[in-house]
Amino acid sequence: MKIKKLNPKIFACSDSYLLAKKIAKSYGLPLGKTKKTVFSDGEFQVSYEESIRGRRVFIICSTVPPTDNLMELLLMIDAAKRASARHITAVIPYFGWARQDRKDKPRVPIAAKLVANLLQAAGATRIMTMDLHADQIQGFFEKPVDHLYASTIFLPFIKSLNLDYITIASPDMGGSKRAYAYSKFLKSDVVICYKQREKANNISKMELIGNVKGRNVIIVDDMVDTAGTLTKAADIMMEKGALSVRAIATHAILSGNAIEKIKNSKLKELIVSDTILKNNECSKIKIVSCATLFADVMEKVQNNTSISNQFLM
Repeated sequence: MKIKKLNPKIFACSDSYLLAKKIAKSYGLPLGKTKKTVFSDGEFQVSYEESIRGRRVFIICSTVPPTDNLMELLLMIDAAKRASARHITAVIPYFGWARQDRKDKPRVPIAAKLVANLLQAAGATRIMTMDLHADQIQGFFEKPVDHLYASTIFLPFIKSLNLDYITIASPDMGGSKRAYAYSKFLKSDVVICYKQREKANNISKMELIGNVKGRNVIIVDDMVDTAGTLTKAADIMMEKGALSVRAIATHAILSGNAIEKIKNSKLKELIVSDTILKNNECSKIKIVSCATLFADVMEKVQNNTSISNQFLM
């Protein structure tokens, strides 16, 4: 007797609802129904309001702080496991806590590894994410990890700008691999910013390695948090004779007064994806959606087909 293959179910955590709705629409399925009950002390409970028995479940949640987002994802995974879901894929467009991927000084945690352990302990059978802060985080998991690259959506946008004399820039030494990957497709030069920090989110010194005079510079990074690095780099590059400076950052955390910094900087525009959705009133910020990319990969995972055509980097 032939067993009918069931369609997957797509669900969202609270703060990722709008992105999940776009992903579900692009996939061609309705977003699944869930309920979140919040108790007076702040504790909350999640529940699925429809059957998921025997189904592949995609749970979409960017684990941006506060920790409630990560906790909600863990509870959703645990509830799916206990409701007899066949496969549970945690779709994490922005993988939070990833900056703590190693011990950079004594007596500190490796938070990214801890989060990986929590997701697996909760019952996730597959992880899907985009532009991890460090590629090696994939090795923290014993389950399959689909690590997507935002270059798939950003490179067509860059080409649509029809810019001449493009130079790709990395805001730090650690992002040089990403910058060289972009430059390979755009056949452009690369410059690198060398920075030193007094403490987290506080740059004490920045120098530019390479020439930007007469060039349209595009800084590429995995995230923009306080925007201190991007805005300082843009100011230095314009002083060095750049024609224009744009920035591309996959994850728009935009904490503190980041938006104000961007408004007052010499950045021509900042292009981000919608892995994190925040209200902003800055005309310099342009959003390129990752919904179609995630929907396409989710469909391929469901149908057990190759996703290698999505790996431009």
